[in-house]
Amino acid sequence: QVQLVESGGGLVQAGESLRLSCEASGSIFSINAMGWYRQAPGKQRELVAQISSRGTTNYADSVKGRFTISRDNAKNTVYLQMNSLKPEDTAVYYCNADIRRRSFSVSADYWGLGTQVTVSS
Repeated sequence: QVQLVESGGGLVQAGESLRLSCEASGSIFSINAMGWYRQAPGKQRELVAQISSRGTTNYADSVKGRFTISRDNAKNTVYLQMNSLKPEDTAVYYCNADIRRRSFSVSADYWGLGTQVTVSS
């Protein structure tokens, strides 16, 4: 089994910062891309940021310059530093990882259960 567990969500005021963490655990051979998605009420889930196993990053236009994704491969953990938060950043944030469980198996997508981020104006 593989689990992704997010932490770090909460309620903050506009302009403040939060740092999300997501640790992958269980039967893991290797992890390819890791990322963060978010889903606001009544909206579709959208990509926030993604990072490859080599550290190449990709961001949604709406968070560029404010959010930074990073990872610690030794800890199977991905982080999302969120600065200058806006009310429109309010959403449930989900961790995603492309994980290979064995050397001979294909990789598969895994998701965390999500962590709520609420930004008040």
